[in-house]
Amino acid sequence: MAKKGNYDELAKKIIALVGGEANIANVTHCITRLRFNLKDESKADTEAIRSTPGVVGVTSANGQYQVIIGAEVTQVYEKVAAQLHNLEGGSAAPAKQEGSFVSRLIDTITGIFTPILPPLTAAGMLKAVLAILVAFKLVDSASSTYQVINFMADATFYFLPILLANSAAKKLGCNPYLAMMLGGILIHPNFVSMVTASKETGDAITVFGLPIYNATYSSSVIPILLGVLLMSKVEPLANKFAPKAVRFFTAPLITMLVVGIATLCVLGPIGYVISNILASAINGLSAIAPWLAPTINGALLPFLVMTGTHHALTPIGINNRMTIGFDTIIYPGQLASNIAQGAAALAVSFKTKNMELKELTSSTGITAVCGITEPVLYGVTMKIRTNMIAAMVGGGVGGFFMGLMNTKNYSGGSPGLLTLPSYIGLDAPMSNFYFACAGAAIAFVVGFVVSFILYKDPVEGQENA
Repeated sequence: MAKKGNYDELAKKIIALVGGEANIANVTHCITRLRFNLKDESKADTEAIRSTPGVVGVTSANGQYQVIIGAEVTQVYEKVAAQLHNLEGGSAAPAKQEGSFVSRLIDTITGIFTPILPPLTAAGMLKAVLAILVAFKLVDSASSTYQVINFMADATFYFLPILLANSAAKKLGCNPYLAMMLGGILIHPNFVSMVTASKETGDAITVFGLPIYNATYSSSVIPILLGVLLMSKVEPLANKFAPKAVRFFTAPLITMLVVGIATLCVLGPIGYVISNILASAINGLSAIAPWLAPTINGALLPFLVMTGTHHALTPIGINNRMTIGFDTIIYPGQLASNIAQGAAALAVSFKTKNMELKELTSSTGITAVCGITEPVLYGVTMKIRTNMIAAMVGGGVGGFFMGLMNTKNYSGGSPGLLTLPSYIGLDAPMSNFYFACAGAAIAFVVGFVVSFILYKDPVEGQENA
């Protein structure tokens, strides 16, 4: 862990060890990692970075070079961004991506959704707190206090297309302000009123004779992503062919006319239909085998976190909550996995006679059950095979239980004990919350017991296998 006064020094060292400022095409961060897009990864000194005080670990996957910092990543990122003078706000047009289509897709999804996790988490926790206040009759659902806190939380979800437009534009390399304008078009009150009136009267909405589908896009995910993707292709062409003397205002005009109309008439409806199909498919899976996805997710999540691809699941959870009001596929399994992995580490802290390992497993174990697993994953789980087994078994069993009970997550957040209130719905029975608590308890007990049974302190000169 870096000392508060050493963030500048740590940032400077990381920049130098990844190949210097000239080798950095882009950098963002998530809850625990600095995510670099490097022009040449071979210039990065991975072993030196790993051994740097304040760095938990390093991994490279899906076009991203990821430096795991832990809970202080925001402070370190701010210092890194401040030192990258050739990147505006610590970001720039993305470097040319290499690798398979799947790896590029995962990198793009991760780059788009990671920056909006803070407002999503804040909104989710506001919803959870409000649900607790109502459940314990501390706030009346008819009061102005309830209404104010509720719209504060709803703001993130209602204006989600604008938030996504900004992060998608930065990732795809187009103007974020034009992209946010596109997001605003999709949720403009006048457009919403026109759609409502059209549904009531049957009168079609058209622009230059082209029909506009009667869909509302507040809280939507896919429509704005398709629109910004088109913008990333149209804007460079508009800048290229617009006369230089009038390019300043003609290029944005052409971009917004083309992309705005195309999104309203074609891409928006396509995204709307895809979202509904995805939600229906997930509902169907939940009806046939509700335990399957949470079990797999609970058991295998550590491997996804290793490669940083776990954020690729985020859009599924968000889309579920925005379309059907809750998620049963992603968050319950992740809750079980995080709890089990933390419990496995805590079991080692109880059993080991190595004081250094005891301190490491106790601190990272507590962090994991609260929802942040990278420190325990890289510091303990990947180094002690029995802990990986315990985490997988505990996560799988806990996920299986929550899947069987059709446990619903209503507001997201980083899966852990602190976000258990996100399983309380404003109009849902408290039994759902109890199922989530029971699933977390099962994951904890199984992970702890399996780890406690399997772990043995290594004989001097040997490593624990």
